Amino acid sequence: MFTYETTDRKEARRFRMAQFNGRPATIRSAGATVTGRVRAIVESNAGATAAWVVTIVPDEPKTAARAARRAPRLRFATEDEV
Repeated sequence: MFTYETTDRKEARRFRMAQFNGRPATIRSAGATVTGRVRAIVESNAGATAAWVVTIVPDEPKTAARAARRAPRLRFATEDEV
């Protein structure tokens, strides 16, 4: 699990919405990027400003074969083929 603290209200709201909708969220901090499911968001009242502690369970990294797979290409029929 990965824990991240933020004081940005918009960012905290984005994580809450991701948790509610069951979507993955991405955190970029200090050159590291973590993508996963939001497990918990807790408001921290320790300081003078509002802060939120976000806990994320990272997703498993995609395998090379799965990441290299391309999307299928669309093929349109020409008048001769119809």
